[in-house]
Amino acid sequence: MVIIGLTGSMGMGKSTAADRFRQLGIAVFDADADVHRLYNGPLTTKIEAAFPGTTIDGKVDRAKLSQALLSHPDRFQTLEAIVHPAVRQSQSAVLNAEAANGAKLTVLEIPLLYENGGETRVDAVIVVSANPDVQRQRLMARSGMTREKIDTLLARQMPDAEKRGRADFVIDTNGPVSRCHDQVDDIIGRLAGWPCTAYDRHWRSASPLSELNETQ
Repeated sequence: MVIIGLTGSMGMGKSTAADRFRQLGIAVFDADADVHRLYNGPLTTKIEAAFPGTTIDGKVDRAKLSQALLSHPDRFQTLEAIVHPAVRQSQSAVLNAEAANGAKLTVLEIPLLYENGGETRVDAVIVVSANPDVQRQRLMARSGMTREKIDTLLARQMPDAEKRGRADFVIDTNGPVSRCHDQVDDIIGRLAGWPCTAYDRHWRSASPLSELNETQ
């Protein structure tokens, strides 16, 4: 099974590319969606302990947590130490299930793949990219987004040019959705016969629960 890391900075169009994989019957693990799930209960106690006042009724208040991080950017690492092991556990469960089902290709959609060294746990990396002006227009259209917040979040991400330089494949999302989909289709064809060692090296024998406990 070939494991693909799908990544790119905020507002670059990762979801559009991921949707095409799903349309073609390829499983996509959405790291952001898993974080949302974890914020709705499983990690609430730990996050409240680390960031008092950022949870309400057993759920993380994302606006309050975001504000806490904007006020103290140095605390992003504290949050990541809580969230990343739990997300890795979910990734492992999905990959093992897909391998058991005989999947030939599985996608891990991870925004901070390079920033967190995740490229070592996949077989190939696809970077989704757009022009800076297009990126910021997309981000400003999101609810609750401000220029200050965009600047703070982008400062934590590897520059787009560096990501593109390190990628195995790059998808340009400046154009229409159909063009993005065509690029995904082309990449899937090029992945036929691609070396696939990541699952055996990092996931087949992994014990997600023990990894989670060791990291916390």
